[in-house]
Amino acid sequence: MAAPSGRSGWRSWAALVPAALLCLAARAAAEPGTAPGAVPSTAEFDVRPGGVVHSFSRSLGDYSCTFTYSAQGGTNEQWQMNVGVSEDNGLFSCSIWRPQGKSYLFFTQFKAEVKGAKIDSAEAYSQAAVGAQSDIPLKQEEFEITETTVSHREGKFRFELSKLVIVAKTPRDEL
Repeated sequence: MAAPSGRSGWRSWAALVPAALLCLAARAAAEPGTAPGAVPSTAEFDVRPGGVVHSFSRSLGDYSCTFTYSAQGGTNEQWQMNVGVSEDNGLFSCSIWRPQGKSYLFFTQFKAEVKGAKIDSAEAYSQAAVGAQSDIPLKQEEFEITETTVSHREGKFRFELSKLVIVAKTPRDEL
């Protein structure tokens, strides 16, 4: 299926990608071992305030995801990172989020970088879905996406971040 065209089509497509990724991650977590050698990996980590730049990374086979940030205010928050590979080994996913929904930290910068794959789509959110709350995406102008990174856009980012979802295409060997 081709991606919808036009501005409203892109929004529809962008809304479907995180949902599909979360379904993929949930399925993989429920059925470990379905993708030979590519068991999804979820890890908890603390996002720490204080204005110092911190990084957290996870790897899965030839692919990795690194989340780098600086935050202010409050106390440590517990976050999670999930990395996974699709059954056909065609997609690598990296999700970074605060399970409690909204972060109360003031992010001065953020960047998520993937290695071993090229970003196909990504979305950043100021609030992650929890209970009756829904995901609230950042405005497109607040962050930028390159082949391998998703990062805040200087002067446009409004300092709120609670979730990042990245889907990257893995290199394929043609027969």
